[in-house]
Amino acid sequence: MTNFISVQLKKASEVDLAKPLSKFIQQSYPGGDAQAEHCRAAEELSKLRKSALGRPLDKHESALETLLRYYDQLCSIEPKFPFSENQVCVTFTWKDAFDKGSLFGGSAKLALASLGYEKTCVLFNCGALASQIAAEQNLDNDEGLKAAAKHYQFASGAFQHIKDTVLSALNREPTVDISPDTVGTLSLIMLAQAQEVFFLKATRDKMKDGIIAKLANQAADYYGDAYKQCQYKDTLPKEVFPVLAAKHCIMQANAEYHQSILAKQQKKFGEEIGRLQHAADLVKTVASRYDEYINVKDLVDKINRALTAAKKDNDFIYHDRVPDLKDLESIGKASLVKSTPVVVPLSQKFTDLFEKMVPLQVQQSVSVYNQRKADLVNRLIAQMREATNLANGVLASLNLPAAIEDVSGDTVPQSILNKSKSVIEQGGIQTVDQLIKDLPELLQRNKEILDESLRLLDEEETTDNDLRTKFKERWQRTPSNELYKPLRAEGANYHNILNKAVQADGQVKERYQSHRDTIALLCKPESELNAAIPSANPAKTLQGNEVVNVLRTLLANLDEVKKEREQLENDLKSVNFDMTSKFLTALAQDGAINEEAISEAELDRIYGSYTQKVQESLKKQEELLKNIQNAHQDFSKMKQSNNESNLREEVLKNLAVANDNFVELVANLKEGTKFYNELTEILLKFQNKCSDIVFARKTERDELLKDLQQSIAREPSAPSIPLPTYQTTSAGGSKPAASSTPTPAPRTMVGTKPQPPARPPPPVISAASSSSSASAPSGTAAAPAAAPAPTPGASAPAASTAPSQAQGPPYPTYPGYPGYCQMPMPMGYNPYMYGQYNLPYAPSPVYQNPGQAPYPAPQQPGYPFPQQPYYPQQ
Repeated sequence: MTNFISVQLKKASEVDLAKPLSKFIQQSYPGGDAQAEHCRAAEELSKLRKSALGRPLDKHESALETLLRYYDQLCSIEPKFPFSENQVCVTFTWKDAFDKGSLFGGSAKLALASLGYEKTCVLFNCGALASQIAAEQNLDNDEGLKAAAKHYQFASGAFQHIKDTVLSALNREPTVDISPDTVGTLSLIMLAQAQEVFFLKATRDKMKDGIIAKLANQAADYYGDAYKQCQYKDTLPKEVFPVLAAKHCIMQANAEYHQSILAKQQKKFGEEIGRLQHAADLVKTVASRYDEYINVKDLVDKINRALTAAKKDNDFIYHDRVPDLKDLESIGKASLVKSTPVVVPLSQKFTDLFEKMVPLQVQQSVSVYNQRKADLVNRLIAQMREATNLANGVLASLNLPAAIEDVSGDTVPQSILNKSKSVIEQGGIQTVDQLIKDLPELLQRNKEILDESLRLLDEEETTDNDLRTKFKERWQRTPSNELYKPLRAEGANYHNILNKAVQADGQVKERYQSHRDTIALLCKPESELNAAIPSANPAKTLQGNEVVNVLRTLLANLDEVKKEREQLENDLKSVNFDMTSKFLTALAQDGAINEEAISEAELDRIYGSYTQKVQESLKKQEELLKNIQNAHQDFSKMKQSNNESNLREEVLKNLAVANDNFVELVANLKEGTKFYNELTEILLKFQNKCSDIVFARKTERDELLKDLQQSIAREPSAPSIPLPTYQTTSAGGSKPAASSTPTPAPRTMVGTKPQPPARPPPPVISAASSSSSASAPSGTAAAPAAAPAPTPGASAPAASTAPSQAQGPPYPTYPGYPGYCQMPMPMGYNPYMYGQYNLPYAPSPVYQNPGQAPYPAPQQPGYPFPQQPYYPQQ
């Protein structure tokens, strides 16, 4: 009797997970042991998928365990890899489990770049394989019954989970097999079968009949609900519906049977008979309608024996009234099953291959934190550098410290010599020239990479738009212009960055040209440098002056502040703190990460002291510069002034400014070179991202084109063509509606040939004429003679049935063209024996002139009009 429903597995196309995952790992994680370990884990995941989906699975626990492990692994990597069409793009293709396909095309399938879609299909296979394993269990022992019940409840929970999550996981219409309606029905079927297993176990354990009846009635209720859900749909295989209907009746019959035993125990013999009669009717219905699917012979015999014995006892002994079916009390229900909820991990042997990889949410939080940290550090460093440049500019404008070092007036001050030596050691003007020369090449390389990346997107988008225009609503995939919006925004951002870099390069070049001669002077030997500086009268009277000593002290203090800033800048750059553990803890405790609050608190804790030191350094410099300017005013009042000394002081100021500009130019150019090289790496990653998504879209496009071609092949080759008018002519021979096409001109006839008579209307075939013509010999109508034409006033004969012979194609019926006549034709006629001018229209062998009375000639029986000879169809 037991005949359980199992679900077919979905079939997946082969996918290489290792390559895209390894590429993302290499782009997102620094090289080293961790990166290599993550790449090996990606290869293991690809092998696990092949084991779970790439081969036929046995109906065994080990095969289900493999599927469960793969599902658990998908759940674990979902928060760690950004699976989407424009990031880690992996297209998963699955076929419909219930669609068998057609002669000209394969079964229905769906391809999506969605990990949620892969998870849904894998979970469907977990439920389907669990149903198959349960159906294979031996239900004659307790172990088999327990295993079957467990697997059916798990399958029910898996299908219910898909019903609740499939629409949000796919964000589009799924295939029929994983649609909410279908999996909802499958979940209820599995639950009903689990309840039936508990009924079988209760029967085997010989529990009380009242309990068994309630278990059976609950199973019948589950089967009835499942049948109602799918009776008007064709989503499930056709053999499912009769099995559900039969199981509903069988379980109800079992419930009535065991309830009848309870009624007998309670001395309710009439109720016993009524319930047994109802049970007999139910199994009789199953035997008559669904015997092809379920054999209920044993149950029928058991119920009939019980019914016969009950009737006999009641007739001879009890004489209890048998109540009507509607008067019987309803049987209670007892449900011992429930859908097993899907709680990851499902596998008891699951080990996360990417255990050491942080979740994507943590990665994103760490990335934002690093950006906040970089902004803070860069802001502090920029403040210190700006203050240093301001101090250098003020000192250069005051010609310090050269002014207090220039005591002889005809030698190069020591500070200028130190600046010159520093410039020469750094390569001098040649270094600046080479750095400026390299910038355009680096810029051009980055532009080419960016242009090539955007070209790939443009070409694919153009192809997608052309196919969308061609196939219209059949082209069901995300439009490329929408999918590429983030990439195009990223590309536009890179364009803006390059444009700003070009402007910055122009400013650097312009600044270099304005100071190039002075920088070149600093690069010369001491003798040439001394010759280029004008000489002046010495200011020996200022040596040992208190003002000069104050200036020297202030300048020394300022140099100390600059050195402290350099050390502070190095300290700021070297501070490093891994926020991964902080974010992981927050994610584990709260289930979410408040990145802004955590990052700001941690940055304030780490960099608060550094920020305070920077502000103190700025304030100290401000006081020193103010004192230096005041002391320089006193120094200038005491210093002798003449044209030579003013000119010498101006040259020394320019040399000091040139040194500052050289240092800043070299720093800017090196920073620009570093920027372009780093941007090249970023743009190469962007190019790889674009090429990957374009390749994935091309693969998806080819799959979609293949599916469209198969669907087109399954469609009718042409629309239904209406029957020609000659085939739809009424039986009475009524003329078809006038055609819109012009009637061809009549054929030219020879003048000596007489015109044939007009074509007569279709004949009236009566029963008598039919019988007489059937009895006439075949040679009587070899050469029919002409008959007089009907008078104008004569009425046409009544319409009758058209001849039963096969109808030929329509021919024009204008004069002079051998027309077609819808009437029986005499035997023995060959149309090819006549020449062009000997057509068989005129009566033969006698020709009658116009107006002459016709010669009497024998007519065919039952034909009131002259007949045209024809060739019969053999």
